[in-house]
Amino acid sequence: MLIRESAASVAAELRSGALFGHLADRFVHAHGHQPSPSELRSWEHSIPALVHALVEAGLGEVEVMLEYTLPLTSKRADAILAGVHPKTGEPSYVVVELKQWTEAYPDEEAPNLCHVAGMQARPRLNPIEQVRGYCDYLAQFNGALDGHEHRIAGVAFLHNATEFGAGSLDVAGQSPRGRFFTGDKRGAFLAYLQGLLATESGASAADAFQAGRVKPSTQLIAVAAEEIRDREMFRLLAEQQLAYELVLKAVRDSRQADNKEVIVVTGGPGSGKSVIALSLLGELYRQKRSALHATGSASFTKTMRKVAGARKREVQELFKYFNSFMTAERNGIDVLICDEAHRMRETSANRYTPAAHRTGKPQVEELIDAARVPVFLLDDHQVVRPGEMGSVSEIQDVAAAKNLRCTVVSLDDQFRCGGSDAYLQWVVRLLGLMDGGPITWEPDSKMRLMVAESPEEMEAFLESRRAQGYSARMSAGYCWKWTTKTPPGQALPADVVIGDWARPWNVYGDRAVAGAPPAALWATDRAGFGQVGCVYTAQGFEYDWSGVIIGPDLVWRGDRWITDRTASKDPAFKKSTPDDAVDQLIRNTYKVLLTRGMVGTVVYSTDAETRAKLRDLIPSEAEVLTPLP
Repeated sequence: MLIRESAASVAAELRSGALFGHLADRFVHAHGHQPSPSELRSWEHSIPALVHALVEAGLGEVEVMLEYTLPLTSKRADAILAGVHPKTGEPSYVVVELKQWTEAYPDEEAPNLCHVAGMQARPRLNPIEQVRGYCDYLAQFNGALDGHEHRIAGVAFLHNATEFGAGSLDVAGQSPRGRFFTGDKRGAFLAYLQGLLATESGASAADAFQAGRVKPSTQLIAVAAEEIRDREMFRLLAEQQLAYELVLKAVRDSRQADNKEVIVVTGGPGSGKSVIALSLLGELYRQKRSALHATGSASFTKTMRKVAGARKREVQELFKYFNSFMTAERNGIDVLICDEAHRMRETSANRYTPAAHRTGKPQVEELIDAARVPVFLLDDHQVVRPGEMGSVSEIQDVAAAKNLRCTVVSLDDQFRCGGSDAYLQWVVRLLGLMDGGPITWEPDSKMRLMVAESPEEMEAFLESRRAQGYSARMSAGYCWKWTTKTPPGQALPADVVIGDWARPWNVYGDRAVAGAPPAALWATDRAGFGQVGCVYTAQGFEYDWSGVIIGPDLVWRGDRWITDRTASKDPAFKKSTPDDAVDQLIRNTYKVLLTRGMVGTVVYSTDAETRAKLRDLIPSEAEVLTPLP
């Protein structure tokens, strides 16, 4: 959160003119960049409306937590009010979503979506559903509410709107966690707050809320089977739910009006793209709609077939590869969910493709043609090998050529790396994937980052984390030869050699070798810790602690990074691959590896000068790698 003070104190800062500068300073520290102009306008127009209402209602002692970051994510609630319930005397919490809208109306077919006057045509998430989602999520993850879920309520306050201009939004259905008031119902809004919050101090309640133990996050693979077969395991938030609702609306429209629509969902690592994919697949499966999930990742697809389809063959058949649709019937299925779409290839043909099927048709066109609603989930900065070409612009161009509507939803928030925006900013600036150059890491409460002086030190630290119940993996740039065939009965050869330390790459292939899991299960099987993973097995997965070895293909010299293609052993890099493409792909590779951890990352470079640079950038936690309490 950016600020926690009593409503009376916030009101005093408003009068003095200091509040918004204070918020901006705290925002930069928390997120590593300046707040956008729209964010600043939102604070200036909406926060006074809430604070003045609290003071007028006699609730000046209620604690106000502004821009509260939800646990394990970078998503922020506008405000959470903490106080004492006037009837029960228990702690009482109200999540408030503030909107400046003057007019809005629900989508006719999807009441959880709405359209806002003066804004782009794409629907928005109904604010009632938005604040309800925040409450459900907090009840799930904040330990202060464990067994006391009734203590949290939610309200959307459209302070510039009237009942005539926006009242129809309540078609989404109001509930204790999803109430709704417009500006002309301000009196009712004050009475609502007075019914949940007493006039006494809310400091103790806010203390308890902040101290609430964060429950472990639900990892995708662990609940994939239940997500698909039985029920929803994830509470989608904000843009995640917007993307989900837009797909379901497009499915209904495609049947009722014979429409076809392409939907693209973009987001960085851990923004919830695969969670949306699994949630959609599960809902469509339960609705008995024809829907398939496809990726270009053998590891991810095989893992989902094994885990999600463990007890049901028909669930296994839901998971395909991008090249499975060369001969598919046009619009033969309702929905095709293309996860990790940045891994699409130029065409689906390979050396095993029969001559009759070598049409030269672009793979993206095949995927769009295969379904009434093709859905692409991608991150432009996760392209890691030559020939991968999935991007928003390429998909939009193909859709336009076919006269198809293409809707793009951006997931700005993320759930990996502890939900730390600052860490992701640090990684992309470190690698030169964002302007501005590397910056010093400022530790936050969400993500741990440290430098190892040796691979032995890294491995010992990660092993200590595993002993405390955390998951952990080591991965590296593709700078060592990978033995792809191991004779029966022999252990994996230790291909990754750094001084006296040597470990094998993860298994190459679909069969376990001497107790090491097959490649597809390296990231999820506990036995995977003994091997070093490459980007192709790590991409798309997550674990608590990530150890990353930066090899000699990326070294720091003077004031910049130097990529050395001769140090890469990746067979995907051909002589014909341009140097600038190799440079970009190597940087993208390390971005993927550095963003797998949910709790922390330990980084080691084989190059002394590069390690020195990393120590300069990570000064506060680089000195000692010891088990954390």
